Amino acid sequence: MNYRNYSVHLTPFQQNLLLKILRESHLSEIHRRRVEIMLLADIGKSQIEISRCLKCARETVRHWTNVATTGQAHYWELSPVGRPKTINDQYLKRLKELINFAPKTLGYSFEYWTASRLSKHLVKEFAIEISARHINRLLKQMGLSTRGKNLQVENQENKVNNLVINNISNVEDFEASSSGFKLLKNKNIEG
Repeated sequence: MNYRNYSVHLTPFQQNLLLKILRESHLSEIHRRRVEIMLLADIGKSQIEISRCLKCARETVRHWTNVATTGQAHYWELSPVGRPKTINDQYLKRLKELINFAPKTLGYSFEYWTASRLSKHLVKEFAIEISARHINRLLKQMGLSTRGKNLQVENQENKVNNLVINNISNVEDFEASSSGFKLLKNKNIEG
């Protein structure tokens, strides 16, 4: 179809630019569809006809038809594909910093971060609300966790330090050493 004879909304510059882009082979399917929608809208096709022809959502057709009719067709590449990101690199960097610091250093009463606590803290800093589940997903992508190695090592140390020795009948049976107590002889063990 010859688009040049039927132009309704596009300037000759925009029309030539979109036709040139459409001929390029390295164009992704999503970008190709955007250009085709604008060109079809420009020759007077209805949104329903375009939606059926290209087998895409009416909302997509409505958006790109609006772009063409408002004279913004030459800015088609500036619109990102997909859902907009709510978090940025600065947010991720701060999340990584927080997970490595104890919450008490920031004035909190708790000792360990949870995804929920991280989320609440980051809302205060960035005014971006992310669910605890998404915080855990982000931490996992970065190779981190709220249950990191530091917590595991500390828990193991606590188990050793909280060792309870019962039924010591004779104090002379034990010898103190730097690694704890050493059993010299035990008269209470039955063979």
